[in-house]
Order: sequence, then C-alpha cells, then structure tokens
Amino acid sequence: MVLQFWETIKESITAYTGLSPATFFTFLVLGLTLYYVVSSLFASSGDSHNHRRSVDVGESVQPLPPPVDVGEITADELKEYDGSDPKKPLLMAIKGQIYDVSQSRMFYGPGGPYALFAGKDASRALAKMSFEDKDLKGDLTGLACSSSRLYKIGNISSRASM
Repeated sequence: MVLQFWETIKESITAYTGLSPATFFTFLVLGLTLYYVVSSLFASSGDSHNHRRSVDVGESVQPLPPPVDVGEITADELKEYDGSDPKKPLLMAIKGQIYDVSQSRMFYGPGGPYALFAGKDASRALAKMSFEDKDLKGDLTGLACSSSRLYKIGNISSRASM
C-alpha cells in the first residue's frame, strides 16, 4: 500500500513538473531553507518563530484614567490643552464637541503626526482631509463637497464619543 502510494507520487511529480523526484525534493528543501533564512532576516530580534510575549506576573498594567470633563470652553481655552503642558489632558474638538485624546499622546501630542489637531477644533481639516493650518477651524461653511461627506464627519465624531 505505502509503496504503491510512493510510486504514484513519483509518477505525479515527473508528470506535472518534468523533474525527477530527487530533483523535485532537492528544490523543495532549498526553497524552504531559503524562505526560513530570508524570513529570519526580517523578524525582529525579540521574535522567535511567532511566539507572543507573555505578560510577566510581576508586570503591572496601569488602569486608564477617567475622561476629563472640562465643561464648555472657548477656542482660546482649548488651545491650552494642546499637549505643551504634560500635566494637562490632550483635547481636540470636532464640530464643537470636545474629545479627550490623552490616551493617544504619541499621535496627538507634540511631535506626533496629528499634533496640529490638538487644542483646536479640527472639523474643517478633517472634512477636507487637510493638514494645513488654515483649515484648523470648526467652520464648515463654504466647503464644496457633498452633504454625504459632511455626514461622514458627523459619523466620525459620534463614533469617537462611544
């Protein structure tokens, strides 16, 4: 039974690839070895064959602080929460609604890719998908876009508050 299976495999290899079984398996082993070597070059030094790092028992996880309630504030008062003072929360506004983005300080804090949104109402910039200072205001009037795009901004702000 096993010999019959092996003979069928050998005939199939020869028929489909045109290679002898020895050549086929040599290429197979070389291909797998090359794959292993190349993939190990791109793996980070801490990775070892896709094993996830387990959390140490002694390692403590810090709980998230509660969201900040600043009440109603003016645009000038919002500028104080741009991340320049690490003791203050990091806030931004969309369509007049204020959001605490302190948990994403690496994105919205100083030096982050979205730092220009912090401490401002970024409604217009988000609607236009713009990173220009002139668009960092809450006024959406005069935009030459469909109402569905403005609706999307409304959806973004409503999802962010959940």
